Amino acid sequence: MKILHTADLHLGRQFFGLSLEADHAEILDQIVSATAANDVDLLVVAGDVFDRAAPPESAVKQFNAFLRRVVAETDAAIVMIAGNHDSSGRIAAMSILSDPDRALIRGGAEAVERPLLLKDAFGEVAISALPFSYEYAAREAFEDEGISSPEDVLRAQVAAARAEVPEGARWVVVAHAFVDGGAGSEGERPLTRVGGIETVAASVFDGVDYVALGHLHRPQQVGAAHIRYSGSPLAFGFDEAGAQKSMLLLELNGQGVAAIEAIPFTVTRGVRELRGTLGELIAGEGSNDFIRAVLTDQTPLIEPMKRLREVFPNACQIVLAREERASEVKALGGQVSAMSPIEMVGSFLETVRGNGLDEGETTVIAAALHAVKTKEGAQ
Repeated sequence: MKILHTADLHLGRQFFGLSLEADHAEILDQIVSATAANDVDLLVVAGDVFDRAAPPESAVKQFNAFLRRVVAETDAAIVMIAGNHDSSGRIAAMSILSDPDRALIRGGAEAVERPLLLKDAFGEVAISALPFSYEYAAREAFEDEGISSPEDVLRAQVAAARAEVPEGARWVVVAHAFVDGGAGSEGERPLTRVGGIETVAASVFDGVDYVALGHLHRPQQVGAAHIRYSGSPLAFGFDEAGAQKSMLLLELNGQGVAAIEAIPFTVTRGVRELRGTLGELIAGEGSNDFIRAVLTDQTPLIEPMKRLREVFPNACQIVLAREERASEVKALGGQVSAMSPIEMVGSFLETVRGNGLDEGETTVIAAALHAVKTKEGAQ
C-alpha cells in the first residue's frame, strides 16, 4: 500500500503581507500529480488545512477544487484532520457527503475513534484520524476531568483508536501534535497556554506501524523512523530560508513500513536572506523570491526598501547589520554575570569584530586585571 503524507498547508496565509494564493496553487497541483503518478492508495493531510478558523473564501474554494481533483483524477482514499489553526466544525462538515469507504475526515475528538479500513495484498490497514483538540473539548468528549495537557488528550485519543483496530491489521495514525525531540520554527502557533507543556512523548504511539504527523513545519522523524512530520509545503518564516520542502511517500508491506521517500516540492518563489551593502544587492541578479536583506551599510540610506524592490519585488524585510550587532551586544548584558571578566571581553570582541581574544590579547588583559586586583587589595 502506498501512502502520501502531507500536512500544514495553511491555505489563506500571507507571507509578510504578500498573498501566497498562487504559491499554494502550485503546491496543490504537485500533490495531485504525485498522487496520480505514484498510484497512491491513501492521501493524508495531517492538519492545519487552513491558516485560521475563518479562512478567506478564496482559500476555501481553492481547497474544494483540490479535493474534487483528487477524487476525479486519482483512486486514492483521503484521510484529513483538523489542526490547531483550523475550525474543527468546518473540517468536520466536509465529511458529511464524503464516501465513508474512501474518506475519513475528522474535526474534533470523539470517544469512539473508528478507523478507515483499506485492504492490500497483505490484508487490512486501519487508519486512525486523531484531530487536534484542546483539553476542555477532550474532557467533554472522553468524560475525563483529569485531561490537563496535550499529551493527556492524545493518549485518550490513541487508546480510543486502539480499541477499534481489527486483530492483525497494520495500523497508521494521523495526528497533529508537538512530539518530544521535534525541531520547531517561527511559523508555528503554540498548542497550549503560556506556561503549559505542549510536547507529547513518542511512546504515546507504541504499537503503531506509521505515525503521520502535522504541526511542525520542518520535515523530520522523531523518536523512531516510523514517526514522521512531512513538514509544511511552503516556508512561512525566514528561519526556514533555503529549506527543501517535501511530501512523504511511504510503502507498507506485510510487516509495516517498507520504504519512505521524500518527494520535493518546487516553488516559483523561494525564501532567502541576502547580506551586503544596498549597492551590492541591487547590482546583483534580481529574483521574485521573498527576501530578507541584512544591509551592512555604515551610513544612513534613503528609501532602501523602495530601491531594493526595484530588483527584488517581493522583498519583505530589511535589517541593518549595525543595529543587529548592537542588539546582540545589548543581549550580551544578560549573560555577563555568569562570565569571568576575560570571557566577557572575549565574547564582546567575538560579537563586534567576528573573532575573540588571541593569545597576546589574553595575556595583556590578564595582566591588567591582575594589576587592578593587586591595587584593590593594597587599599
